[in-house]
This record gives sequence, C-alpha cells and structure tokens, in this order.
Amino acid sequence: MKELKVDNLTKTYGEKELFKNISFMIHEKDRIGLIGINGTGKSSLLSILAGFDQADGDLAVIDKAKDYSVGCVLQSTDFPDQMSILEVIFQGDSPQIKAVKAYEQALHALSLAPLDEQVQRQFSLAEQKMNELDAWQTDTNAKIILQKLGIPDMNQLFGNLSGGQKKRVGLAQVLIDEPDLLLLDEPTNHLDYETITWLENYLSQYKGAIMVVTHDRYFLDHVANRIFELSHGRLTEYVGNYEQYVLKRSEQQRVEIEQENKRIQLYKQELAWMRAGAKARTTKQQARIQRFENLKENLHQVKTDTTIEIDLATTRLGKKVLEIKQGCLTLGGQTLFTDLDLLIQTKERLGITGKNGAGKSSLLNILAQRLPLDSGELIVGQTVRLAYYTQQNEAMDPNQRMIQYLQEALSQARQADGTQISVAELLERFLFPRYMHGTLIGKLSGGEKRRLYLLKLLVQQPNVLLLDEPTNDLDIETLTILENYLETFSGAVITVSHDRYFLDKVAQKHLIFEGQGQIKTFYGTISEYLAQENQVSIPLENKSSSQVEKTEQPEKKKQKLTYMEQKEWETIEEEIANLEEAINQLQEQMVIYGDDFTKLQELQAEIDQQQMLLDEKYQRWEYLSEFAEN
Repeated sequence: MKELKVDNLTKTYGEKELFKNISFMIHEKDRIGLIGINGTGKSSLLSILAGFDQADGDLAVIDKAKDYSVGCVLQSTDFPDQMSILEVIFQGDSPQIKAVKAYEQALHALSLAPLDEQVQRQFSLAEQKMNELDAWQTDTNAKIILQKLGIPDMNQLFGNLSGGQKKRVGLAQVLIDEPDLLLLDEPTNHLDYETITWLENYLSQYKGAIMVVTHDRYFLDHVANRIFELSHGRLTEYVGNYEQYVLKRSEQQRVEIEQENKRIQLYKQELAWMRAGAKARTTKQQARIQRFENLKENLHQVKTDTTIEIDLATTRLGKKVLEIKQGCLTLGGQTLFTDLDLLIQTKERLGITGKNGAGKSSLLNILAQRLPLDSGELIVGQTVRLAYYTQQNEAMDPNQRMIQYLQEALSQARQADGTQISVAELLERFLFPRYMHGTLIGKLSGGEKRRLYLLKLLVQQPNVLLLDEPTNDLDIETLTILENYLETFSGAVITVSHDRYFLDKVAQKHLIFEGQGQIKTFYGTISEYLAQENQVSIPLENKSSSQVEKTEQPEKKKQKLTYMEQKEWETIEEEIANLEEAINQLQEQMVIYGDDFTKLQELQAEIDQQQMLLDEKYQRWEYLSEFAEN
C-alpha cells in the first residue's frame, strides 16, 4: 500500500506563521477535504506537498517511496501559451502516456497529410507502440475525461483559452496522468452541474489518494472520508465527510470550552489563596503554588475561530427596484438573450446559473449599468443603492494598509440597531486581528483580499446586492456567515453561482441560462431543479416541509404484488442482464473507436442513457423484491 508521511511541517508567510510542526499520514484511497479560513495556509500546504514550495527549517520530513507520484491542480493553471492542449495534457512520464501523446500527434499529422509516406510511417510506428504497451484503454479514458470536462480541439493553443478552459485543461492533465496523490485546489470552479456530478463519481472510483481544497460543501459531502482543518497554525483531523465534521467539531469545541471554564474557576480560587498570603514553608504548600503556576500557564489554550458577524444597516429601498423590458444583448457575435423581461422586487432572492459563457455575468453588468442593452429598457428605482461583488477585485494598491483601504469607504459604519461601529472593530469581526490592521494589502492572501473587498462593499450600506460567483474565493466559514446575513438582509439579492449549497440557502427563484439565447425560469431550490433534470438527488434538508410531512404520513402497509407487478417481477432480472450486456458492448466499442472523438461522444451518450435505465430497473427490482415472496 502506497503512503505519504508528513512530520514537523512549518510555513511562515511574511510575518505570519501559517502552520507549525504539523504531522499527518496520507493512505491509499484517502479522500481528504482540506478546509480552513482564507489565509491559514491551505494552498501553501498543497504547494509544499506537490514540490512547488518548501517548508521552513530543517526538521520537516515528507517521506514517500521513490516511485510515489504527486499531481496538483492549483487555482491558476500555468503552462506556456505556445503549447497545444495535446502537449499540455499528455505530459506524464508513464510509457502509456508517452505512447498516447505520440499516437495523437501522428494521427493529427496524418489527417493533414494523408498521402505523405513519412507521415504514414510515423503513424504506423505510433500505432505499433500503442499495441505493444496496450495503451488503447489509456487513450480512451483520456478522451472520455476531455469530453466530460468540455475540452475543445486538442490542437488549439493553450494561450488562446479562457481562464475557465485553462483550469479544466489543468484538471484533465492530472486526471489522465493518474498520480498516487491527487491535489486539487478549488476543482469545481468554472464547472457546470453535470460536470461536477461526473467529477464526484470519477473521484469516488479513483485508485489513488486525493486531497482537495473546496468551498463546495455538497462536493465535500459526496467525496471526502477525512477532513483536515487548518486553524491557528494547527491541523486537526476529523473522520468522515463535511456533514460529520460539522457535528464532531461542534461537540469538540463544546467540551473544550467547558473544560476551559472549569480551569478558569479553579484559577480564580487558587488566585484568591495566593493573594491571602500563601507561604511556601511546607512541601504541601510548595506543591500547591507550583500547581497554581502550571494552571496559570495553561489558561486560554482553547482557540476557536471568531464568528464573522455581519450586522450592518441598509438604506431604505422603495417598491421600484430594477426592471428590464424587452431586453436584447449580443456579444462577440453570440446572442445571449432576446426580448428578456425581468422584474426585481424589494426582497428578491434570485439565483442565476447555467452554462458558462451564456451571459450570466453580462446580465449582472447590465443591472449594474456597466453594460448597455442592444435594445430594450433598463429601469432603475430612485432609492436603489447597489453593491456589486464582481469576480475580480477592484484595483487595490498593494502598498496601501488595509485599515486605510477601508477608511476610504467611511470612518464609521452604522449597525442594524443604529449604533456606530469603528473601522477597527469591523476588521476584527471579519477575522482581521488588530496586529494585522497595518498590514500592506500586497501581503494579504488572495482569499483575505476577497474578504476585505466584500467588507468594503457591505459597510457602504447597500440595499441591492449583485454577487458574481461569490463562492469561488471565499472560505466556507465566511460563506456560512454571508448566507446567514442574506437571510435577514432587507433588500434584493441577485447572485450568479454554480455552488449548489449556496444557491439552496440564498435563492428561491432561478434563471437557468441554457445557451444560444435560451433562459428558463424555475421557482424552487437548485437541488429541486437538478433532481427534476435527473442530474443529482435532493438532499433531505432541502426538501420542502410539505414534502417531508407527506413522507411521514402513515400509509396502508402493502402485503403483496399486484397482478401487473407480478408479471413485471418475472421479467425484470432478464431486462437488467440485457441492459448490463448492452453497456459492456458499448464500452468495448469505445476501445475500438478510440481515435474517433465524435463516435466516442455518441457512444458515451448511449452509455449514459442505458445506465440511467439500468439504475431505474435496479430501484424497481429493490421495491418489487420486498413483496415478491409474500
């Protein structure tokens, strides 16, 4: 069994100690979710494990076998712009990967010059090598991964891709390489729901170990079997997925706080004894004085993450907020929407989601009056005070101190109860302790800059919030408090997101951008929408109360199969066997057509359809089997 052992890992960033002397083991088949507030060192830890960075000092040990491979996808993917996608994704050192790369290059050359004898010989040699190494399955798997991640033509230059496409190419590269340890930093950013679901299923079957940093709590629930939490320089492990982590962490903190309170009470008693004039004349008294000193040293050892409290006032919002009438927009020759009618009301909670590049952020830009409609009308209410949290921060002077940055917005803010709160207090509530207030913005982590940017928007007391992919760079704790804040926010909230958990918490209505100018309106949670589309199941906690109550009502107990169900039971096992055989045949065809990308897409679509039917038959079989013997 392949394992990686880490001992005494310490890392300091500037004057800030990220973590100190942390140790852990990574076993084969581990699915580790790495979580913590932005700035605690999650990305730094991944970089050290991947070999991109080094730990501090000489005591750190990363022990692994010589042939133990590590693959890493960071938030920003950096490959030379002049490389083709083919060259990027087949960079692995295994003989099979090298053979597939040579074969795909030869196949492309042959398609350009089919009569060139030298090209034909190169293709023949590449094909022979594929046969020798039995690399056809590797090639097929690679093309399935590329198809599922929506990778364009493999011969396109990497430098011509968008940021989201580059991230997916980087993800494809490490998945194809199949390292022993797969390190993923926010892998679900820029992925749609169907691709996220596929990735969850793929990782659940992955043969190596995985460590993932992600804000997507549903993703953690489905993938992780261990949670590593970085907090106050320490690493704490919890067994289980994210839901189990939340329960165990809450209980652990309750016990620790209870024990700390007992120590404080005992300290007060001993302090009173010391002040009464304790004299160290006897051994017994000396021992008690020593216990007092030890108790004093061990006070306040329990550190819990401060809650980010967002209790800021908002300005009054009138009945008229935002409205688009017969709106039309075309960008880059692509029609994003036509004749769009959209009315935003006072306490609107609107989620905007769907395909990448379909116009979601453009709609926010129109509502923010940063982009004009081609035709139609945008009406903005007179009382609207809008804050727009964009995917990129506004320009921040790296040489400016954070407290100055916030003071530019205002010197004091008003809370919901009317009381004033200073800039320093606000920074502390947003997990910036006082010793950091003079820190230069250039020394903050990316996540800390995003949190500071969000704070600056909220202190200006907006009554309409536009949020563009807020979950991409905020940590889970900040997101949780933001979600709680939005529950009591008296204004309108319009958010673009692919985060299922976040949308379930903050939106009751959704615009689904399907591409090619098509927009669907859905009333309900995003989990309900996805369940309706047969992509994912609805988590129990997100079902409406009426649904839950309906399932809890007692029903008349079924005793036996009906006549039609009995007929169905007699043939269902044969139908299941036929579907399984059909899927096996389709998979065999994928190996045969490994060089035909179009045919592979058709075959994969057929497999998905047959698998869906098979799943339905299995569910039906389980139901019928309960009564078949009665």
